[in-house]
Amino acid sequence: MHPVIEHPDIENPADFVPFDDSRTRTYLDAGLWRETTLPEVFASWVDRFGSRRAIVDDTEELTYDELNSRVRATAAGFADRGIGSGDRVLVQLPNSVCFAVVLFALLECGAVPVLTLPAHRRREIVHLAATSKAVAYVIAERDGNFDCIALADETMAAVPSIREVFVDGPTDRGGVHTPLSGVVGAPREFPRASPADMAVLLVSGGTTGLPKLIPRTHNDYEYNARASAEVCELTAQDVYLAVLPAAHNFPLACPGVLGALGVGATVVFARVPSPDQVFAVIERHRVTVTALVPTLTHLWCEATDWEEADLSSLRLLQVGGAKLSPEVAKLVEPSLGCRLQQVFGMAEGLLNYTRAGDAPDLVIGTQGRPLSEHDEIRIVDADGDDVPVGETGELLTRGPYTINGYYSAAEHNTKAITPDGFYRSGDQVRRLASGHLVVTGRIKDVITRNGENVAADELEDLLLTHPGIARVAVIGVPDPAVGESICAVIVPSGSAPNLAEVRAFLTAAGCAGFTLPDRVVTRTTLPVTAIGKVDKSMLVRRATERQVRT
Repeated sequence: MHPVIEHPDIENPADFVPFDDSRTRTYLDAGLWRETTLPEVFASWVDRFGSRRAIVDDTEELTYDELNSRVRATAAGFADRGIGSGDRVLVQLPNSVCFAVVLFALLECGAVPVLTLPAHRRREIVHLAATSKAVAYVIAERDGNFDCIALADETMAAVPSIREVFVDGPTDRGGVHTPLSGVVGAPREFPRASPADMAVLLVSGGTTGLPKLIPRTHNDYEYNARASAEVCELTAQDVYLAVLPAAHNFPLACPGVLGALGVGATVVFARVPSPDQVFAVIERHRVTVTALVPTLTHLWCEATDWEEADLSSLRLLQVGGAKLSPEVAKLVEPSLGCRLQQVFGMAEGLLNYTRAGDAPDLVIGTQGRPLSEHDEIRIVDADGDDVPVGETGELLTRGPYTINGYYSAAEHNTKAITPDGFYRSGDQVRRLASGHLVVTGRIKDVITRNGENVAADELEDLLLTHPGIARVAVIGVPDPAVGESICAVIVPSGSAPNLAEVRAFLTAAGCAGFTLPDRVVTRTTLPVTAIGKVDKSMLVRRATERQVRT
């Protein structure tokens, strides 16, 4: 039995921090924001590209007109079940036509999609449902071998605000489960939202514990996708492959699904990124653009040695989510036959891209420069003072698509946002004279595994509740396969748990699979620094040396 989660009042104005009047006027006057909503821009895409192919997965494809018909009928079906303006709806779906239909249908009926990831499990989902006070939950029936309906039932039991679960797949188990196939109503017009309102709630990487909710407005998110499409030179002739989870900001709007649809391109959804399956998808659909994390980039480059699929249609590979090493960056063009674009950004806002006209050394060795001339950048030292160009410091940012605070996180926002409205990214960077940024590390104790951020302190707190663990340090160890592998260094209390037991313990606690340790190392003590803190740099060195020896 899991505890019922009490939730703060979602009508509290402090839950959502809007853009102030001065910045709003600046972005409107500059033509960045167009005072339109996402349903309105979706309708304009349908008008312009109606008969063109819009979205494709492994079972079906829809034109823009067909997508619109499905979206309008589904929106009406949601409304018939009491979902309306401002209601939060948790969405946890794999890459599919269904994902796109549900996303646009919820926007159409005025709801706010809370875009969670397929890999999230009870711990994250219950937290996100409670924080958003979601009224409904949209899931697949299964995710591989994982029973999503069981997760939904646990979430409903813990979060009283959820009154209905919509399932893409069989629902013959009893309980409050509504098949998505039956969510159909007579199309109708819905009240127009304000462009300044929240459009979607994205999920942070969880770098400081459980993930935060990121409120993106209609104004800023429409600009985010449109401007990104311009930088990437997307056209109606492009075919964009969404192979990373589409609920991520990167494949959703950088330019991603939204940017591609906004120019009349086709979006192809793939659920599995492994080359032995996805290379055939690229060949079949003549994919021109896609986005990967560095570990997948390396794998794809290597796989061209044994996979025979025709990848000649690819013209652009975006790589982001973690820092791409120059060694792997140099492999992209000769291996995959396409241009590399490095992308460094965050779901909270700021995006940086290398450009088509950049010199090779900038494409290989930097993480790009800001998307917008209205992106304000500060790089500061530990005292908050700006550092000279070329020196390393923490990246602070403010701009037309960067949040003013996390949703329902007033206390955390006092640390995350400066008094003058700059977002503290936690990233350590240095800025070149060209304006390009080079990422050098993180200020926060976070491990980046396969492009996912894992908070080390959160895992440590959980592991310390294990009866067999007296002390623990969770570290990231450089790993060519996943970027950083997760290693739990434990001082046992009695009999030491092994890796399988540690992973089972965390799984039972509701942790997502990508947060589970890859290795467990047992020690009698943990090394400490001169001021008594655990010396994680020494643990990383030792773990790396041990890895090299083996």
